[in-house]
Amino acid sequence: MNRRGWKIGVGMAVLLLLVYWTMPTYVREALIHWYPNITDTYLFASHTVHKADTCWEWPVAENYNRDTLSEEEQAALTEYGTVAYLVIQNDSILYEEYRDNWTPETLANIFSATKSIVGLLIGIAYDEGYIHSLDDKVSLYLPEFKEGGKDKITVRHLLTMSSGLNWDEAYSSLFSITTQAYYGDRIRDLVMGLEPVEEPGKRYSYKSGDTQLLSFVLEAALPDTLSVSEYAQQKLWQPMQACADALWNLDRPGGDEKTYCCFNTTARDLARFGRLILHQGNWNGKQLISPAYLSEAIAPAAWLENEFGDGPLDYYGFQIWTMHYKGLAFPAFRGLGGQYMFAIPQKNAIVVRLGHRRSDTYRRENTIDMEQYLDIAFRILK
Repeated sequence: MNRRGWKIGVGMAVLLLLVYWTMPTYVREALIHWYPNITDTYLFASHTVHKADTCWEWPVAENYNRDTLSEEEQAALTEYGTVAYLVIQNDSILYEEYRDNWTPETLANIFSATKSIVGLLIGIAYDEGYIHSLDDKVSLYLPEFKEGGKDKITVRHLLTMSSGLNWDEAYSSLFSITTQAYYGDRIRDLVMGLEPVEEPGKRYSYKSGDTQLLSFVLEAALPDTLSVSEYAQQKLWQPMQACADALWNLDRPGGDEKTYCCFNTTARDLARFGRLILHQGNWNGKQLISPAYLSEAIAPAAWLENEFGDGPLDYYGFQIWTMHYKGLAFPAFRGLGGQYMFAIPQKNAIVVRLGHRRSDTYRRENTIDMEQYLDIAFRILK
């Protein structure tokens, strides 16, 4: 290369570096790490959600792992990079498989399945009187919501994803608000700046910002000494006798929990939430959440119009999905990349799948891979 070409190359490199360093922090981080993955557990600062002093281990069934998956079933697990697959029935593990160097102790970011945990915490705070009514205005807890048309939004609107706020749910866009929330370091400022674009309480529209706002409502309602992570530890994680510490990622060291995503746990500990639901909020004789709230939380918010505009909402409650499968309907936690927990009362069963990817093909509100994992589980279940 001649001297002129070398100078041009150096100049371009310097220019690119200058452009890179003038970009917002979240854009630089997104360019480095690109698309979110379940292995992002240690990428961010976190609060530890400490395990119980004495853990409750899942018993294994008498016929544990005696079932052999067919080539087609193995291919279904392989197709989207499954790392953990559990089938539990009658409080015992029937089938359990780990791949890609995953183990029962490995933590994974369960992404938007975290939203369902937030929904349960809101219920506990409501049961305990910290939240007076689900129809309280958000502005009662967050004074920033007293102006600009946001004063109409209630806790129930946030729970049911019907706030009408202007959130763009797009992880794949470098400059979307979701990317900014994931890689940025000021998530409170981000969601407090949202503006209403629709009348609240009319139409379901999935928005991670609604969940993040719910957690700020929760934190404002709780005693000053409690963070969302600490409340989860006191009211769910330790009472459910979790066997491993969980990590709740923050937007920055000492900052706020990213509650629309970013709870990191093991496959077995994630299954505990299914057991809690199947036992109507009771854990080994201790009522952690009222059956009244839980029954409402797992029922679709049918008073809302669905996202397709063709009828009432029949697949989402209080941050918890309703899975429709072969004539059955049951609660589900769902996260980016195919992080799933299904609680199936018709079979007294729980199915957990963790992995790197999910299908991009939808059948109405569900991606088609969900049915593949349930097909395997229902064949195994008795």
